[in-house]
Amino acid sequence: MLISENVLLRPYNTFGIAAHTRYFTSFSSAAALQEILSAPERRGLAHMILGGGSNMLFTKDFDGIILKNEIKGITVVKEDDAHVYVKAGAGENWHGFVMDCIGHNRAGLENLSLIPGNVGASPMQNIGAYGVEIRDTFYELEAFNLEDFTTVTFNNPECEFGYRESVFKRKYKGQFAILSVTFKLNKNPHFNIKYGAIEEELKRMGVHELSIQAISQAVINIRSSKLPNPAEIGNAGSFFKNPTIDATTYERLKTAFPHIVAYPVEGGHYKLAAGWLIEQCGWKGYREGDAGVHAKQALVLVNYGHASGEDIYRLSQQVLDSVHAKFGVDLEREVNIV
Repeated sequence: MLISENVLLRPYNTFGIAAHTRYFTSFSSAAALQEILSAPERRGLAHMILGGGSNMLFTKDFDGIILKNEIKGITVVKEDDAHVYVKAGAGENWHGFVMDCIGHNRAGLENLSLIPGNVGASPMQNIGAYGVEIRDTFYELEAFNLEDFTTVTFNNPECEFGYRESVFKRKYKGQFAILSVTFKLNKNPHFNIKYGAIEEELKRMGVHELSIQAISQAVINIRSSKLPNPAEIGNAGSFFKNPTIDATTYERLKTAFPHIVAYPVEGGHYKLAAGWLIEQCGWKGYREGDAGVHAKQALVLVNYGHASGEDIYRLSQQVLDSVHAKFGVDLEREVNIV
């Protein structure tokens, strides 16, 4: 296998940050990963599994080895009258996988079209959009223990999914490499078009009969109109999570800010639109050097060319501080900081 030294990471992260890693290589199987990690000269070396690089911000060089997951393949593992169970390699491109499912009329992921990144990151983040999250269709995953080199299967409850959370971001952070993910998809679709502007976009498209293909295209149209293409402007999608507050705090904010954007969630709580909060603080379209807040979506921080990871991180802290000062609400970064 080829292990490169002092590799520029700009091509491997969607922010386009020009950090370097001491060593870099890729793997396409658990056996290859074990061979890389078990070599005596790499024992004890810091390591990081890299997928599509779409949910991370490098604020410094990485003094270790970055292992790019290139495990591919999409297979049907079983099916019944109502469902088809589809297994995808963690190195598969997420949008490409969604398009493959839609092409075979396998429903459940259409609302998650055009999300950047690879399949392996989807359960780690419990990615979600337009009223759908991974946990809704997730069946199980296979993960490689980076310490004892065993392969472990995690089912849905064992992943402990939360809002953009799972055990792989908390309890088991940095301990596993996800090898494959299996989804339980529907043969008969259950359409979800109440969230966001999907209904409006379907009308604009002239759609009279719902299908997963039409919903996917509507989501693609909406995301393309609001979110910058990482190939054109460096970004990692939504940089901040939507915060959840209790009913008392919501009533206080609603009185002070009658137009606040929020919706009820479990437990009598409310989820606020972080983009609205940020926009009210005047950040939308802000730019300092090559670090900025996107002009169409305040949730998205961008690199216009040569911003450093420190520049982006510093801007994110300014945003956090201003939202807290104005609303008394603490935002949380969704992007992983390295």
